[in-house]
Amino acid sequence: FYKIEIRGHTADIGESSLQYALSVERAESIKDHLISKKIKSKRLLIRGYGGSKPIATNNTPEGRARNRRVEFVVVE
Repeated sequence: FYKIEIRGHTADIGESSLQYALSVERAESIKDHLISKKIKSKRLLIRGYGGSKPIATNNTPEGRARNRRVEFVVVE
């Protein structure tokens, strides 16, 4: 079986500690949903990145919306 890392991200707005906490909550929410669908929790890892890895500008509403995301990465 594969292990999946669920990576939470936020827009780079506000305090970095709050961004990090929000990104972890975002990833945990997805993990909880997958567990409710019978995915074993030991196969799911979570990590929060806050606003440290943007994929778009944080200067526009559209860019900030793109930066608020969750990514899935196969780690094993």
